[in-house]
Amino acid sequence: MGKITLSVIKADIGGYVGHSSVHPEVLQRVKEVVEEAKGDGKIIDVSVLSCGDDIALVMTHTKGVDSPDIHELAWNAFVAGTEVSKKLKMYGAGQDLLSDAFSGNVKGMGPGVAEMEFVERKSEPVIVFFADKTSPSAWNLPLYEMFADPMNTAGLVIDPSMHDGFIFEVFDVYSGMSIQLKAPEELYDLLVFIGATSRYCVRAVYRKRDGEIAAVASTQKLSLMAGRYVGKDDPVLIVRCQSGFPAVGEALEPFARPWFVEGWMRGSHVGPLMPVSFAQAKPTRFDGPPRVIAAGYQICEGQLIGPNDLFDDPAFDYARQEASVMANLLRRQGIFEPHRLPPEEMEYTTLPKVLEKLKDRFKLVDEKKPKFSTEGEVAE
Repeated sequence: MGKITLSVIKADIGGYVGHSSVHPEVLQRVKEVVEEAKGDGKIIDVSVLSCGDDIALVMTHTKGVDSPDIHELAWNAFVAGTEVSKKLKMYGAGQDLLSDAFSGNVKGMGPGVAEMEFVERKSEPVIVFFADKTSPSAWNLPLYEMFADPMNTAGLVIDPSMHDGFIFEVFDVYSGMSIQLKAPEELYDLLVFIGATSRYCVRAVYRKRDGEIAAVASTQKLSLMAGRYVGKDDPVLIVRCQSGFPAVGEALEPFARPWFVEGWMRGSHVGPLMPVSFAQAKPTRFDGPPRVIAAGYQICEGQLIGPNDLFDDPAFDYARQEASVMANLLRRQGIFEPHRLPPEEMEYTTLPKVLEKLKDRFKLVDEKKPKFSTEGEVAE
């Protein structure tokens, strides 16, 4: 067959209970809509995932990236699920659907999107990473390690098909502009950007020697779409593996050592990203800590053979334990930074309202003026 498109589209359409999970009836209704589309031949195959209070549709088809038909199918599935969610009074029912009607593409309407088009190889293993309670920049560090760090990915040194390196497309979520940087030649320039996780995120990775797509991530930030805080971004990431790309184990290895990401409670805190099995993807401690699942698929003639729950492995038990310890350390900070995000990242919360209410009480300080003691006398 010719090129196929792998589309992963996600949304939060209601939490059960609070922000912790998805109600089975909501999930079932979404599945019914997409399975019907598969039966009608609109898509080749579909797999429905959930992580925390989010649902992701993993779909294969031949309509290409940004297909209005595929995006409308996802939108209709989420709308149908929202109706059930509202009926059951789920928390935040339909919160990621920022429009009343579909307008040709779900980008900018709330759902997160990651899509790639390619010709199937002799064997086509892919991993769909799906996170809850964090932002798109959560993928910056693992993508760097997968595709640019030989200490993680031995294939960069010993696999001739990877030895030339990869090209990173870095996206500025505020300006909407992107830049492509080569690794390893421009590695330090790359790190200048992707280390600034509040603004820049890796949108895609390409193999340098032939431009073949290797990975693609969702980069939508809900707060920037809505102009106010409406929920966490809960990103998805597609990574192709083996035969000129990182091995499955190399793609999973970055998650064996937790790191800190933005999100967690009310999307306003820093916390460790915990790799979990599908069954453990129910963040409840302070609505967290942030979770990530890894769904492995073998794609065969467009059919999704899977998912294989790749973090359902005792080898990741230590990472989960370490993430819990890291969470304890940060929770000791309470509402104080660096657990709470800095002011520039709190722009879409209640902070601006508090500043507006108190703005007239701010006074310019002249440090040359005498200081006063607690008795009201001028101090020496």
